[in-house]
Amino acid sequence: MTDVRAKSVKFADLPLKEAFERLKNGRHEEKELYSQIDGAIKELEKSEKAGIRIPRQNWPRIYVQKYGINNLWKYDLPHGWRLIYTARGTSVEVVSIILEWLGHSAYERRFGYHER
Repeated sequence: MTDVRAKSVKFADLPLKEAFERLKNGRHEEKELYSQIDGAIKELEKSEKAGIRIPRQNWPRIYVQKYGINNLWKYDLPHGWRLIYTARGTSVEVVSIILEWLGHSAYERRFGYHER
């Protein structure tokens, strides 16, 4: 059965959206990251399951406390970047909500992988 729910992508808050928009006019690396995130957004508009589901036991507490998530996903970007998002939906619409993007070392710190 095909999922016919409308899909959209939003940012968790305005400062995050503004940070994304600033990448567009930044240095070469920032422009490249903007393009990669933009491509990920297009994929998430097709399917909220475009990324990899993160098991609950690996969720950083900050996401639960700040956003009240009940699912967490990552979308791998080139050069070790990760786009972290959650999905919320109804029978009519699914919204992927971007929580943040992180470089490899920041991702490992956030998820506590350097401590394991």
